[in-house]
Amino acid sequence: MTQLFEECAADLSKPIDKRIYKGTQPTCHDFNHLTATAESVSLLVGFSAGQVQLIDPIKKETSKLFNEERLIDKSRVTCVKWVPGSEGLFLVAHSSGNMYLYNVEHNCGTTAPHYQPLKQGESFAVHTCKSKSTRNPLLKWTVGEGALNEFAFSPDGKFLACVSQDGFLRVFNFDSVELHGTMKSYFGGLLCACWSPDGKYIVTGGEDDLVTVWSFVDCRVIARGHGHKSWVSVVAFDPYTTSVEESDPMEFSGSDEDFQDLHFGRDRANSTQSRLSKRNSTDSRPVSVTYRFGSVGQDTQLCLWDLTEDILFPHQPLSRARTHTNVMNATSPPAGSGSANPGSNGNSITTPGNSVPPPLPRSNSLPHSAVSNSGSKSSVMDGAIASGVSKFATLSLHDRKERHHEKDHKRNHSMGHISSKSSDKLNLVTKTKTDPAKTLGTPLCPRMEDVPLLEPLICKKIAHERLTVLIFLEDCIVTACQEGFICTWARPGKVVSFNP
Repeated sequence: MTQLFEECAADLSKPIDKRIYKGTQPTCHDFNHLTATAESVSLLVGFSAGQVQLIDPIKKETSKLFNEERLIDKSRVTCVKWVPGSEGLFLVAHSSGNMYLYNVEHNCGTTAPHYQPLKQGESFAVHTCKSKSTRNPLLKWTVGEGALNEFAFSPDGKFLACVSQDGFLRVFNFDSVELHGTMKSYFGGLLCACWSPDGKYIVTGGEDDLVTVWSFVDCRVIARGHGHKSWVSVVAFDPYTTSVEESDPMEFSGSDEDFQDLHFGRDRANSTQSRLSKRNSTDSRPVSVTYRFGSVGQDTQLCLWDLTEDILFPHQPLSRARTHTNVMNATSPPAGSGSANPGSNGNSITTPGNSVPPPLPRSNSLPHSAVSNSGSKSSVMDGAIASGVSKFATLSLHDRKERHHEKDHKRNHSMGHISSKSSDKLNLVTKTKTDPAKTLGTPLCPRMEDVPLLEPLICKKIAHERLTVLIFLEDCIVTACQEGFICTWARPGKVVSFNP
């Protein structure tokens, strides 16, 4: 999309499109990368009053307004995304705790929609719109308790991770509408989530000031990161530095420059997922693994984290290559580490390059507890439900396409574990609250001493107001804050000197 906008906006001092709204404010947006061209792009915008608008900023057209009369949901739109592989389906989350599936080709109707149950499970329920003619929304999801703060599709588009104000991460199989696994925050609500490029891990952040790494395969927490002093608002993986390399456990060959190119490689985005997927747990060949992700929060700090194989595979022998990616203390950076200075262009965030950081203190890398799989999976659907799912899949998912592989705050405790029971009420999921202390120390929410504790490689204050955006691009990192400043940070690289 960056290239697209560069082509369309020769004069970068002027916006492609500008719109002013009164009585409501935009809260979130998403571009449809599948249909984007140099002449047209589909942009969805969610609003604080509950509406969703489809616009084309290049053609300066307003195509459609969904939930215009607020008959579907009157609460704030918290997240909106196009369904991966689809040209016309999109998903919208609200602070009411509901999600709705829309089709751009269908109307919303002039009366409030009526629903019929499709699927119900632990702390979630899914309903279809009951109507003689096809209308929006196609599906209504009720997830957890309280606001549904954000959701994220897996890289292959098959799974959906949802984080809610009740402090739960819930991961669903999107097409079959089944719960794959669940995780509970240390306390407070979860505000954000992001998948690793290979879809094996999910990082969340929220009101416990922590970033939490959850294994999709094992359905368990594998690490927590502590560096923020307030709520974490955005987490994001960096696909350009995430790497899996076959290595010799007894030797690390190559120069420091080679290693820096390995660690901060800029051509890895397209091949990261394919190389990560090649790793087999039964493969005897040693593998060096590094996942880089970042987080920003209401403390105005940017943190960069490394998730390395000593955390992911604690029982494997250490290789020498691994010492280059150990986590470091954020408050006492080693000599040679750089600093981050805010600005609008050409800023830099420097991380240790040629010097090898000291080993991680054992007090900061605690052993895993022997936890069992905490993912709760739905039982086999009965005939009626199976028929309903099949009908839904045929009705609304027919246009999904296979994508090419290349292509100082409140510290309130959360609501605790939530369960659901059968109910005859269509729009209600029966919930029971339990003491949060009963979930603490379980695989659902392990204690701090039961999992490794990460510290950030970099932890820098880069704004005066709370940070709201973090995007990793090939040659830079983009951040934005509540004050309205958008900053572009240059990635670490070779120093270029200009002779007079």
